[in-house]
Amino acid sequence: MSGGPEPISAEGLRAVQEELVLLRRERAEVAATLRGGDTVGDRADAADELQRASEVTRLERRIAELEARLREAGAAGAPSAEVVGVGSTVTLRFGDGAEETVEVSELAEERELTLVTADSPLGTALLGCRAGDTVHYETPGGAASAEVLSVGRAG
Repeated sequence: MSGGPEPISAEGLRAVQEELVLLRRERAEVAATLRGGDTVGDRADAADELQRASEVTRLERRIAELEARLREAGAAGAPSAEVVGVGSTVTLRFGDGAEETVEVSELAEERELTLVTADSPLGTALLGCRAGDTVHYETPGGAASAEVLSVGRAG
């Protein structure tokens, strides 16, 4: 990763925006159950209240992380269609002949495209590559390689 603002793909942008909608809704629902200054209740009630307050804090942290990622992506602009970087969509041909389109991302999330985090062995090997390059990386099963077929578009 460059250390500067990192771009995000259209698919990544959509996924972050969808997650934000869900997190904000969940945060509102949990926050609505908090009693605030009401101290009536037993220890179990107090423990439950503390757990819900901790959940609100966790949700707020994730929301802030995603909002910061969106601001950064806006400053970075579109991902390169020439050189693999964070936000790039890359089509690869693996050593067994299988082809797969992946997205290099900072954040681990579930989406339609196969996600490769930039700090994973494959993600690290891909950063800075161009179509036609071959990358070598380690997997739990040993050394592996893949040819970069295209950058920026599926297929």
